[in-house]
Amino acid sequence: MEGTSSSLLDAEAVADLVLLDPLTEESLVQTLQERFRRQDIYTYIGNVVISVNPYQSLPIYTPEKVEEYHNCSFFAVKPHIYAIADDAYRSLRDRDRDQCILITGESGAGKTDPAALSIPISDPISSSHNPYPIPHLRPCILPNPHHRPHIPFPIPHPTPHPKQLKLRQDCGHYGYLNRESSSLPGMDDASNFHAMQDAMKVIGFSPAEVTELLEVTAVVLKLGNVQLSSSFQASGMEACSITEPQELREICQLIGLDPSTLEQALCSRTVKARNETVLTTLTVPQGYYGRDALAKNIYSRLFDWLVNRINASIQVKSNEQRKVMGVLDIYGFEIFQDNGFEQFIINYCNEKLQQIFILMTLKEEQEEYIREGIQWTPVEFFDNSIICNLIENSTTGILAMLDEECLRPGVVNEDTFLSKLNQLLATHKHYESKETQNARHVTDTSLPPRCFRIHHYAGKVTYNVTGFIEKNNDLLFRDLSQAMWAARHALLRSLFPEGDPQRVSLKLPPTAGFQFKSSVAMLMKNLYSKNPNYIRCIKPNDTKSAMVFTPELVLAQVRYLGLMENVRVRRAGYAFRQLYGPFLQRYKMLNARTWPRWDGGDREGAEVLLAGLGFPAEELAFGHTKIFIRSPRTLFDLERQRQERVAQLATLIQKVFRGWRCRTQYQLMRKSQILISAWFRGHRQKNRYKQMKRSALILQAYARGWKARRTYRRYFRSSASTCLANFIYRRLVQRYLVGLAKNLPPLSVMDRTWPPAPYKFLDDANQELKNIFYHWKCKKYRDQLPPSRRVQLQAKLRASELFKDKKTLYPKSLQQPFRGEYLGLKQNPKYQKLHAVAKDKLVMADTVRKVNRASGKTVPRLLLLTTEHLVLADPKAAQPKTVLSLSDIRGVSVTRFSDGFLALHLKEVSTVGAKGDFLLVSDHLIELVPRLHQTFEAVTGQGLPLHITDRFSTRFPKGDMSITVVESPKAGIDGPVCKKKGSNKMEVLVH
Repeated sequence: MEGTSSSLLDAEAVADLVLLDPLTEESLVQTLQERFRRQDIYTYIGNVVISVNPYQSLPIYTPEKVEEYHNCSFFAVKPHIYAIADDAYRSLRDRDRDQCILITGESGAGKTDPAALSIPISDPISSSHNPYPIPHLRPCILPNPHHRPHIPFPIPHPTPHPKQLKLRQDCGHYGYLNRESSSLPGMDDASNFHAMQDAMKVIGFSPAEVTELLEVTAVVLKLGNVQLSSSFQASGMEACSITEPQELREICQLIGLDPSTLEQALCSRTVKARNETVLTTLTVPQGYYGRDALAKNIYSRLFDWLVNRINASIQVKSNEQRKVMGVLDIYGFEIFQDNGFEQFIINYCNEKLQQIFILMTLKEEQEEYIREGIQWTPVEFFDNSIICNLIENSTTGILAMLDEECLRPGVVNEDTFLSKLNQLLATHKHYESKETQNARHVTDTSLPPRCFRIHHYAGKVTYNVTGFIEKNNDLLFRDLSQAMWAARHALLRSLFPEGDPQRVSLKLPPTAGFQFKSSVAMLMKNLYSKNPNYIRCIKPNDTKSAMVFTPELVLAQVRYLGLMENVRVRRAGYAFRQLYGPFLQRYKMLNARTWPRWDGGDREGAEVLLAGLGFPAEELAFGHTKIFIRSPRTLFDLERQRQERVAQLATLIQKVFRGWRCRTQYQLMRKSQILISAWFRGHRQKNRYKQMKRSALILQAYARGWKARRTYRRYFRSSASTCLANFIYRRLVQRYLVGLAKNLPPLSVMDRTWPPAPYKFLDDANQELKNIFYHWKCKKYRDQLPPSRRVQLQAKLRASELFKDKKTLYPKSLQQPFRGEYLGLKQNPKYQKLHAVAKDKLVMADTVRKVNRASGKTVPRLLLLTTEHLVLADPKAAQPKTVLSLSDIRGVSVTRFSDGFLALHLKEVSTVGAKGDFLLVSDHLIELVPRLHQTFEAVTGQGLPLHITDRFSTRFPKGDMSITVVESPKAGIDGPVCKKKGSNKMEVLVH
């Protein structure tokens, strides 16, 4: 187990069975039952997920749940199939692997939670389905209702045209459905059927294809109701005939075939001997065999056609190597009351999967130990390769013996096959039969005749050999293939190309056992080349009842799935491992040296933390990046101490908070008391001040009146001439102002005209009025400007301050408006997500060219300047390449020529690491630099240093580079030409 959370360490229902203590079958089942009761249907064994089918829809597959498990730590959240799917995807991405696969067992097969396999994979572009030939015997012989075929279930119920398909509403009418009802509480067959139709429409199925698909499926259902009876011919030989002609006629109406043709194919067989063709009648058992063989072949070939049709619709053809995630869904281990050929080969497949599961689990554990520098201790486990060899050995294996018996001339039956097995495998410790027990003088009444028993990893399974030869041959009479070819049904006709009389072949087809063995070998090869992740599925009950848990049934499946063996392998060494950083962050409060903050490295902090807790040295191991803990009890003890410490810290926080709240309340009350006292004293003093001020004003008034009267009498005669001059002056100024008011210039800010002063003594006043009037006009003009225009003019003004008379390019920009947004972000949805990277207001968006420091070549980049960031992005993928904080910029350098070359100088320590300075070429440099200057000033409160020079130095991780700018006619028409001169010099040619 890696990682931890409170849900993983729940003592009653531990979320990872690797931490189960004590580890027994009973405690494992009890844990699953308790979690199931809480509606936690997923449980971990390391990175393996156990899924218990709830047989009802749960609110755990919503888009919010997908987002919750996306890019999360595998064990940071409750166990879920989303966690293993996202972990598998990230293992593809981070470990540079091309393919991985999710392996799931059966979890209710035909009817289960419809969202149980929705996997959140980032940006899937295509898909394909590869069916492995698990035997297609299911439609005909169905001892277990759980394994009914998937497709026919909803057809009789909600199909919009039951008369067109000649079907009844009652599923119990059809023999291939075991004459039982298929209804399930909480499942709506009608809505599921419409959802299936909508899905087929989305994929690209035409209405005609959907109708043909349903018609062929209906034919399979109706074939199971064709009944045969025996009759005697004139020659006295027994022959079979159809007893239910209505079903036969309806089948022929669906596929466009003469009923007599199909009846003859079902009741007789054409045999070619040398140059003669003989029509022989079939017995009733032979007739039923042919009927079921036809149904199985139609069902199997229809399934293959459907898979190929879907693949053709959704597959994307591309030569580019892509990451692939697969989902393998298989039947689980089967032990019934009567086990036949189907159970034998399915259990063989599960035996192989168990082998690869244990081996790859051990390999994964060993690789992690080696990667972390932890000593690997070999783990003892049951190696089931001896069982696999018993079944698949090419010379003495059971499948080889079965094929040999099927091909042997003469009388062939299951008795001769069983006798051969008893001779070859009499001493094999995993094989036994009645004969081998008798030879060993063992009495066992549970093993009947015509049976053999194999000791599988999941337990002993007894197989009845009846039907082994027939099902392994899996022959379809040529008459039936030719009858299907003769039908006027396009889809059905295409499923039987061998029925064409022009393509008759006498070559025997491969046996079912040989096909299955080859398929399993191909599957194993595929799995060994992938990075597999496992989902082990469990049925909680046999009745498909919602939230019903049967411990006995679950215990049997725990044994079949080998879960105890899996847990033992996982916890054979160290049961728990976690990265040092998260481990220290979770448990640092347990040591005074690491709490509340540890300034050293994560590993050193974990070592200091654990050293103070007194755990035995053999319980701990320190890897390169992870801490390993051997026993679950140690982890539980660590978690218990943490919970106690958290409670103590919570009490401390409450105490500090209550103290702060009381002090704050006291300070507010004291402040209010001081304020009230000060106001009262001020009010009292204010009244006294008013009385004193009133008295002082009366005294001042009397004194000023006396002084004025005395001054008037003293100077009256000498001031008469002064009064006359003042009168003339006022009249001249009045005339000047009235004339000026009638001759004011226009209000345009571009008009600088002004009437001259009529008298010389008014020159200064006239100039001052001119300046005041012009500033008033400018203010009025600015006030009516919209905010966007005002910002544009401010940028123009800043450009004038920075570049006027300093850079040759500046005069050319005077007539160009500063638009700011040149990319059309709102019109182009592809670029809209770029703005979300910075999460602040956009200032400017433009296309620039980034200069490669190694070669001098340029590549296009999208530049987004916001109020706090500068973003450089790839224009094709619209993905950010660099996100700079404006505080990381220490200056800008440009040339004095008419080019768009600039150097963006970064601080030595910045948010992008040690990438060094950026060299850019912009077609709107006169706009870009002022806007960057204004934004930088708003963020830092300081102006951005600007250097206009022909030589400047830039800083890069591999050393500083000297850049020389030369005006040359060799410069490119589209911009500067950069040439690398040695390892630390570059020459830039500009116009």
